[in-house]
Amino acid sequence: MRAMILAAGLGTRMRPLTLKTPKPLLTAAGKPLIVFHIERLVAAGVERIVINHAWLGEQIESALGDGARFGVELLYSPEGQPLETAGGIRQALPLLADREGDSFLVVNGDVYSDIEPGRLKRMELNPDSDAHLLLVDNPSWHPGGDFHLAASGRVLDSGDSRLTFSGISMLRASLFTGLVSGEPAALAPILRQAMSAGRVSGEALDAYWDDIGTPERLSALDKRLKGES
Repeated sequence: MRAMILAAGLGTRMRPLTLKTPKPLLTAAGKPLIVFHIERLVAAGVERIVINHAWLGEQIESALGDGARFGVELLYSPEGQPLETAGGIRQALPLLADREGDSFLVVNGDVYSDIEPGRLKRMELNPDSDAHLLLVDNPSWHPGGDFHLAASGRVLDSGDSRLTFSGISMLRASLFTGLVSGEPAALAPILRQAMSAGRVSGEALDAYWDDIGTPERLSALDKRLKGES
């Protein structure tokens, strides 16, 4: 199994913490945020992890190396400028998939979840799906949500009740092969197009989750992991 950790953001909401340190290397309970992802993916059976980076990306490569100490192969996809989510995946696609039908896990580097590794291991795509999304209850800072999860397990762009995309998904390579490598592209329009064709499935994530996008949320996670909250 292969996976990608999205780590190319500029970390502007985290400033001043990210002026000299890339956001994935900020720590909670003494551990870099990206290491939580790596360890959970390895426990789920992932054998290769691709990490894209831009801002201070050389620090990420220096800190993590080739992945041997984690028991996984780490590969890097440097971006001269952030290519957005879909653009970053497209550039890294040769490292993630050998065939258009291949699928891989994708995790936003700036989220944290207590999701069980076994749950990640079971995220396989059905033949009639090109994406499988994990959705969470809407946090206070995103009350409108992103997508509707139907009773059938299909994820739709319309519906009375919406949930928030967790940033954890299983995606098929064919979603990205039509993009031009090296050009920025957002993921949401690609997902919405697949939703209109009925090819996106999903489920609610029943584990702790948060977007660690601000110093305040990083501090809250640090306290939670230390048992102080």
